[in-house]
Amino acid sequence: MTKDTIAGFLIDHASSDSVSFHMPGHKGSLLYRENGYEDFLKRLIDCDITEIPGADNLFQTEGIIKATMERYRKLYGAKASYLLINGSSCGLISAIMTCVPRGGKIIIARNCHKSVFNGVSIAGAEPVYAYPEIIEGFGITGEITAKEIQRCLDEAPDASAVLLPSPNYYGVCSDIEKIAEAVHQCGKVLIVDQAHGAHLKFFDQYIGIPAQAAENQGADIVIDSTHKTLASFTQTAVANVCSDRIDKYAFEDALQKMESTSPSYLMMASLDINADILEKHGKKLITRWREDLDYFYQEAYSVKDLVVMSHPMMDDSKINLDMSAYGLDGFALEQELMKRGIFPELNTGNIVMCMTGIGNRRYDYERLIEALEGIASTRESVGVDEAKAAEMPSWNLEQRQIPTKTERLPIGDAIGRTCAQSVIPYPPGIPAICPGEVFNDEVVNYVAGLRKEGENVMGIDDKGRVVVGK
Repeated sequence: MTKDTIAGFLIDHASSDSVSFHMPGHKGSLLYRENGYEDFLKRLIDCDITEIPGADNLFQTEGIIKATMERYRKLYGAKASYLLINGSSCGLISAIMTCVPRGGKIIIARNCHKSVFNGVSIAGAEPVYAYPEIIEGFGITGEITAKEIQRCLDEAPDASAVLLPSPNYYGVCSDIEKIAEAVHQCGKVLIVDQAHGAHLKFFDQYIGIPAQAAENQGADIVIDSTHKTLASFTQTAVANVCSDRIDKYAFEDALQKMESTSPSYLMMASLDINADILEKHGKKLITRWREDLDYFYQEAYSVKDLVVMSHPMMDDSKINLDMSAYGLDGFALEQELMKRGIFPELNTGNIVMCMTGIGNRRYDYERLIEALEGIASTRESVGVDEAKAAEMPSWNLEQRQIPTKTERLPIGDAIGRTCAQSVIPYPPGIPAICPGEVFNDEVVNYVAGLRKEGENVMGIDDKGRVVVGK
């Protein structure tokens, strides 16, 4: 198998001496092998089956799948839990379809993942935007405040639900308890996209971090990407229904519309194994994870002019690094780390984000520290005052009706035109501009700059055109 094939690339990468600070959270086969799942790995391809007798059915659970759902219900303290094999995206879209009538309004954070915007479109809903704080000095999104949610509730009293990410991609959480109180006082439903925080329930349980997990703070539906930071395979997640405000039968109906009709038993098996790992070894693994993070942060502070982002609402399992004092923006720092066998999750502006997971070991953190020290030792620092924020566009965009008649234009000609298809840098998957918003100089320059640097941007075709209203 040659390297220019998908399988060839994967085998070659798996054979390298690289360290994963990107999703998925299992970080490879070692976690499975060390915890007793060697037989599953050996027979992986033989386990790829369909709904034969005894295998249960994801859309009418009565046997082994139902038992795994019950394990998650207990693990997360939910009223009902559902296995997702189309990622958190299908859970979020299903939650919107369940909670918002067609043509109704939903309050959503403007820094939601693109799947939320897709869900709003599919549900025929009208979005009302809540705007996140911007973290000064880094130019990235921070928390959504309860005050901002209350502003939206007052502005749109006819909205049916509120949806926001916590933590966001960078690890910044919002005060879900205060937000839930405001939402419920207005008779609305709170949906939390906890795709980046499936582990928080167990940090709360074993480490004692106060009230980080949305399941503990009053959210009605919580969507957890167990593949991002825990041990299940990529594209798996769990939806937790946490209150009686949700019609679980309507939610189940929405899920069966969004899930594949040929659900992967390998994915569902990995969800089962993830639950088993958490039940049998969760305390040991979560405690080790916390100790390794503490080790990293202690060592990182000794690296000259390395800036490690902190925030009062931070889930610090996301490590945000800035070495712009050495003349390195996020892209350049990522390149330097990859030369040393360290593969981060994301770069944006001056930041590289390293996503840790349940499968990382002390060795991985030692390698990261060694790499950062090596970078610092080979470059001259100009001082941290030279650091600059990521050049993200503001979201104070003029809003109009979403166009029904559209055309494609070169992005440079789109200024003053109404967006008809989201333009989304990926990662992090947060739209730079959404349908109904009006292109301005700032957005056009930001997006054009990303494309010039070779970054992935959805919503721009191969001729550099975007979809706008006629």
